[in-house]
Amino acid sequence: MPFLRPVIDHVVINVASGLDEAAAEYGRLGFSLTERGHHSLGSSNHLAIFGQDYLELLGVEPGREASRVDFLQHPTGLAGLVFKPPADPGFAASLRARGIQVEDPREFHRPVRTSEGVGEARFRTATLSDPRVQNGRVFFCHHFTPELVWRDEWRGHANGATGLAEFVIAAADPARAAGLYRELFGDDAVAATEGGYAVPADTASVLILSPEAVRQRFGDAAPVQADGTDRMVALGIRVRDLGATARLLSENAIAGLSAREDRVLVPAASAAGLALAFLP
Repeated sequence: MPFLRPVIDHVVINVASGLDEAAAEYGRLGFSLTERGHHSLGSSNHLAIFGQDYLELLGVEPGREASRVDFLQHPTGLAGLVFKPPADPGFAASLRARGIQVEDPREFHRPVRTSEGVGEARFRTATLSDPRVQNGRVFFCHHFTPELVWRDEWRGHANGATGLAEFVIAAADPARAAGLYRELFGDDAVAATEGGYAVPADTASVLILSPEAVRQRFGDAAPVQADGTDRMVALGIRVRDLGATARLLSENAIAGLSAREDRVLVPAASAAGLALAFLP
């Protein structure tokens, strides 16, 4: 099997039992969210849909905690990096044949209400079980029904968001953490950058940085782990008009907001546990 081409499908923000609060918070941040969906696995979500990727607020409703210990065991905040896989159902087996640790694929679904009625969105995921992934999950998600996810009526956001730009991991040993992505995507897919490594992923980049480099970029806005383990800590979101985004967030009285010419930064305390950087 040739090396995969890295393309981010979506990112997951673990909000645990705080779906109501997180949805309200991301509404104030200017995202238009889909109505709450309920997976056959037991979790529930809201999505912010962009051009070719999306942001997922993932949690559980009361009484359903036991159904999703796989993600609830991780800290709240940014906890999932999801790539687009080939449609081949034997994809996970081909990864194993290359020595990559991956769980058995899972298929699941959720009802989706659209202007045309109610449909069933169906998915197949394959989650890596490599110990280099800490405090979160890295997995692949195949969409059997992409037309029930990427819909134009869900792509408009008051903050002008058009897509993911950066996914930031704070890693005690960036070279070790980046090794996983070399194995998945090839040596040429991983490049050295200031403070760590970058994995260009089509229109976005995965940045694997030392805690010191994360602090230099985000100050105290990003939740670097005190115990020294790796953690997914920040997202960059591309917007149409950075000035307009800054004005909206200021009008909405987002606490801790920091604006400058090249970005608008929202701290973890105001963004469900991760630093959120809006970028031009």
